[in-house]
Amino acid sequence: MTALGGPRAAVRTRSTSDGAVLDVVIPVYNEEADLGPCVRRLHAHLTEHFPYPFQITVADNASVDGTLAVAEALAAELPGVGVRHLDAKGRGRALSAAWSASSAPVLAYMDVDLSTDLAALLPLVAPLISGHSDLAIGTRLAHTSRVVRGTKREVISRAYNLLLRGALAARFSDAQCGFKAIRADVAAGLLPHVRDTGWFFDTELLVLAQRAGLRIHEVPVDWVDDPDSRVDIVATALADLRGMGRLGRALMTGALPLAELRAQLGRASLTAPSPQVPVGLPRQLTRFAAVGVASTLAYLLLFVATRGALGAQPANLLALLVTAVANTAANRRLTFGITGSRHVGRHHAQGLLAFALGLALTSGALAVLHAFVAVPARPVELAVLVAANLAATVLRFVLLRLGMHHRRG
Repeated sequence: MTALGGPRAAVRTRSTSDGAVLDVVIPVYNEEADLGPCVRRLHAHLTEHFPYPFQITVADNASVDGTLAVAEALAAELPGVGVRHLDAKGRGRALSAAWSASSAPVLAYMDVDLSTDLAALLPLVAPLISGHSDLAIGTRLAHTSRVVRGTKREVISRAYNLLLRGALAARFSDAQCGFKAIRADVAAGLLPHVRDTGWFFDTELLVLAQRAGLRIHEVPVDWVDDPDSRVDIVATALADLRGMGRLGRALMTGALPLAELRAQLGRASLTAPSPQVPVGLPRQLTRFAAVGVASTLAYLLLFVATRGALGAQPANLLALLVTAVANTAANRRLTFGITGSRHVGRHHAQGLLAFALGLALTSGALAVLHAFVAVPARPVELAVLVAANLAATVLRFVLLRLGMHHRRG
């Protein structure tokens, strides 16, 4: 993920007697059989391979079997192991409570099945300790990741992350991998605004961090599916969809204090940017081009669909008007990162101005074509319109950027 500026201060490492640098939380619900082997294996790995003081926190969220007793026995047996019990279920609730109560400067969590190879733990948290990054996630979707799981879970995971990219403009690759870390100062700022207490907790936290201008580090992992996983895929998927809808509405309406979070947690602007290349211009051009391609395709489809009934000029007017409104809304949100209703009327007025200029260009091109050829072939007509639309697109970008970009700050 692209960050806004320089690194944060590195975490001051301390001796074991002064406190842990890393707190690894393991949220559990009715895991009395697997908890013991998991914690012992993790504790042995950290003792042998992790160069900083650590602690392990078992977050028992309302287990009704012997999980809590097993956790307390492990805490008595192994140094640096603690237990936190909650009376209500929910993985997100358990993580939020454990992270909020921890004194460690770097916080992590992993699932009790330890599906992720523990060799990735140090690469996960090292950028947070150094101050280079703010959050870190393990990803099973990188080209260099090695993953063993069934086709059903693979398809669901990739479809979910693709949906996140389309619906919430997520730029991280794997929201669901149970292997993540965060700096404690960042967690303190973000957690009060994360509403989900279940499986959508991870996604909501990551989207909020991305919108706040934080740097998310991704680590390719080796991951082996747990065949005994008790996750209800259908119920979880429905809950995630509801969470995406709620979060999407909050982003669109400006209900989340993104400006305040960016000011509080986001990285400083790059120093001395080149005056020839304004900050954010390359990314804006890429997104504007993508929106432009989609708008042009929609325009051509509408023109072809209405050309026979309305004629060339009326069909061009209708297709251009419909796609111009959608284009302005998409660029406002995706290209220039503007949410909420503030200045929306002004922005659409600017879009309509660009529409009028685009109409003049395309109508003029059609008029010139028909002046030379009474009945031009349809491919020739479409080619002329595409060329005119390209010129109108450049003009649209300049006008919209002048009208929107300077207000984003």
